[in-house]
Amino acid sequence: MSAAICLLAAGCTSEHAVLTVDQAVTLADQQVHLKVTGAPAGRPVDVAAEAVDRDGKKWHSQVTVTADDHGTVDLDTARPASGTYHDVDGMGLFWSMNPPDGDPEEQSYIPPSEDGRPVEHLEVSVSRDGKQLASTTLTRQWVASGVTTRALTRAKDKVTGVYVAPKTDGAKHPAVLFFGGSEGGAPSLSIPYLLASHGYPVLAVAYFHAPGVPAELRNVPIEYFATAARWLDQQPEVDPARAVVMSASFGTEAALLVADHFPALVHGAVLFAPGAAGTPSFPHPGARAWTYQGRPVGPELIPVDGVDGPVLAVAGSADGSWDSRQAAEQIMLELDDAHDKFPHEAVIVTGAGHGVGGAPYLPRGTTINHPIVGPYKFGGTRPSNESAMRQGWAKTLALLASLQR
Repeated sequence: MSAAICLLAAGCTSEHAVLTVDQAVTLADQQVHLKVTGAPAGRPVDVAAEAVDRDGKKWHSQVTVTADDHGTVDLDTARPASGTYHDVDGMGLFWSMNPPDGDPEEQSYIPPSEDGRPVEHLEVSVSRDGKQLASTTLTRQWVASGVTTRALTRAKDKVTGVYVAPKTDGAKHPAVLFFGGSEGGAPSLSIPYLLASHGYPVLAVAYFHAPGVPAELRNVPIEYFATAARWLDQQPEVDPARAVVMSASFGTEAALLVADHFPALVHGAVLFAPGAAGTPSFPHPGARAWTYQGRPVGPELIPVDGVDGPVLAVAGSADGSWDSRQAAEQIMLELDDAHDKFPHEAVIVTGAGHGVGGAPYLPRGTTINHPIVGPYKFGGTRPSNESAMRQGWAKTLALLASLQR
């Protein structure tokens, strides 16, 4: 699908441009290709993007680039002379948007919702000397047609969460047991929505700070996640031999533990900013975060010899929360020693912080407003974090695709 709009510059009869995009409507994790033709040859033009967030704030990005001798600017190859991003990056306008006020490092773009599902509309424009030459609108969706959701409760289903199912096609697919980290509560559905849109069923579960589960991350039984995995494996869209567990931060400890102790239920793991050993309870110390068979999981390294599938770990060298780089490398060493039956890989991105999980192409700050402890520095830089999410997300989709029968 191609979108193109050509506008004459106000008061000018010699300059005009055409702005094209290869796909005007896409999933939010898909790259698009923007090109300007008919711009003044050899002259600088400004290319900008704007999008309104959930709170009605208009975010903005802009770069100045020089058209070639034919009056063409290909954003996939153009190097900005100035702007909100600085290296060649065809998707730079998307992740480098800044809010209209406040520090961009302390804010993250959250898309608005349409019919309860996140959708982003971006207006991309080309201008010169303050006069608009062309513009077009792109729509970025998190939910493909046919994706459905079903809420689960502890009282009825023995777990608290949401099941996100892809469009029914009569086949069984690799599936994901998904949960978050120290933020607790009901996990964000942005990742489950996208995974289901790619054809993978996802059970997103809450395990503390939510209805039906403990108020704190304290003595949470690993068996709870096994119960969730059993429920997931029984769904008609799910191939139970191809289910994996996915989490970030504190939750990666539980992900490793369930992968190791319940290899008949989950067959691999995706770990963002991982830990390699059991941690104390959170936010109040005095106990352990996890239990297994009624016994606290101590601070020793989490065993991996029972893991029955591929493992991917993504970490940054500038993690402001804990040393996820060392943990990711340690997990790989343990897997090297345990067996070489399944592929395992650590993606370490120089300069990236703790926020390396999720799909790319959205503006995210390096400090988050943690729902339990307040403002919290994740570390890293916005460009490095974006690089980590691109690499990690691409490898996540590749891992799931490798499991497809």
